[in-house]
This record gives sequence, structure tokens and C-alpha cells, in this order.
Amino acid sequence: MDGDNQSENSQFLLLGMSESPQQQRILFWMSLSMYLVTVVGNALIILAISSDSRLHTPMYFFLANLSFTDLSFVTNTIPKMLVNLQSQNKAITYAGCLTQLYFLVSLVALDNLILAVMAYDRYVAICHPLHYVTAMSPGLCVLLLCLCWRLSVLYGLLLTLLMTRVTFCGSRKIHYLFCEMYVLLRLACSNTHIIHTVLVATGCFIFLTPLGIVRTILQIPSASKKYKTFSTCASHLGVVSLFYGTLVMVYLQPLHSYSMKDSVATVMYAVVTPVMNPFIYSLRNKDMHGALGRLLGRPFQ
Repeated sequence: MDGDNQSENSQFLLLGMSESPQQQRILFWMSLSMYLVTVVGNALIILAISSDSRLHTPMYFFLANLSFTDLSFVTNTIPKMLVNLQSQNKAITYAGCLTQLYFLVSLVALDNLILAVMAYDRYVAICHPLHYVTAMSPGLCVLLLCLCWRLSVLYGLLLTLLMTRVTFCGSRKIHYLFCEMYVLLRLACSNTHIIHTVLVATGCFIFLTPLGIVRTILQIPSASKKYKTFSTCASHLGVVSLFYGTLVMVYLQPLHSYSMKDSVATVMYAVVTPVMNPFIYSLRNKDMHGALGRLLGRPFQ
């Protein structure tokens, strides 16, 4: 009980990945630039889709929600990171750390689920085009999105509640940029076997989803449809590969082997992927080009 009270009343110090002032300045400007690009890029996608009736289709409905998730994702971590990089006070309260962790876990899960639903939507559109309108009705799309939100909220709540049972009796210096699950577990002095088992088990289930999608595409009997599916989903598969690849590097490994290279991988999925999504989903998409051009009042190149 004393350990729990000690944890609840304590603060963590987010020291970052380097204590060099010069490296911190470089990291600050890089993070600020990526944050602004992410906010502007994803906001433009949301505005373009909502303002153009031609994009009111299941594919763009899910894309707009993915952009909103990415916006929330970076806003949960980068502003606090920027403040810490510029401030002498790098403290974050125990409650603040768990709140940041909850949103991080929930939004990662939501990103995963929306990517899976988007892949299913493209599969139905290509392999069952005659049934697409009925198979992906507006009611079903809303239902799938609500299910994604509920599962991600419950998943974040489960892991955060498990983290409240973890006690910290040693150093609370986090040599990292934000409160991340593995970083906190390495500071724990209580048994973390249960929460680590839950992480690995749920991680395996989530990470196997893209492999199931690829396997389904490979089973398409028609070579032309198989090629069309892969070519249409190329950008989507690129996002999935980057996002899932870095997640696998971080979470599907023993806790004791977590190191600084895994911190870099965490930055990849938490910062770099949300930056890339607007470009990946708009640069090769003529419909998005047209919608962005109409939104901005000029041709979009």
C-alpha cells in the first residue's frame, strides 16, 4: 500500500534521449517541424474530405478518421516534449504520466484497428465490386468505427489500470521523450509479468492482422485482381509495414532487452508515421488532389 501511495504522489523526470544542449535544440526544431507538418497535413485531409461530397465514401470516411487519430496521437506527446526540451523543469506528475500513457496506448490501438478496417474496405471494393455498396453501407461503416473506438478505449483502460498496480521505488528519471509503457516498466520494482504478458499477447493478435490481409490477397484466384489489389493498396501496405514494423521491434521482445535503439523505434511510430500518412495517402491520389485544390482554391500539385 505504501508503494502505491509513493507512486501516486511522485513525479517522473522526462530527461529526453540526450542531455546535450545542442542535441536538444536540434531535436526541438525537428520535433516542432514534424508536429506542424502533421497538424497541417492531417487537418487539410479532414477538411478536404468533409467539404467535398465526392469523397463521402467509406474509404475516405475511414481516412478522415485515421487523420484525426494521427492528429490526436502527436498532440498527446509532442507539445509536452517541446516544453521539456526548452524548460529546465522536466517533471511530469504520476497522474499526468499515466494520462499520457492511456491516450498513447488507446490511439495506437485505434490506428491499428482503422488501418485494418481500411484494408478490408479496399479488399471488398476490388474483389466484390458488385456487392460493395451493400457490403460497406454507411450504417456498417459507422458501426465498424464505433467498434474500433470502443475496443481501443477499453484496451487503453485495461493497460493503464494494470500500470496503477506497478510500484516505483527507485530512480524516476526517464531518459526518454514521453511516458511510454516499456520505459515505465523498466523503472518498476514490483512484478510486471502480468502486464508484460498482456502486452505481448494483445500485440501478437494486433500484429497478425496485416499478415492475414496479405494472405487473403494472395489467395485471390485471378492474377489481374491480385495485381490490382496490391497496386491499389501499395501506399496502404507501406504505412502498415512502417507502423507495424516499428511496433514489433518495440513490443514483441523481452522487457530486459529494451534499449535506446527501441526508443528510436518508438519515435518512428509515434512521430514519423503520423507525419508520413498525409503524404502517402494524398500524393498518389487524384481524388485527393482535386479535393485539396478545390479547398485551397488553386490546383494542387
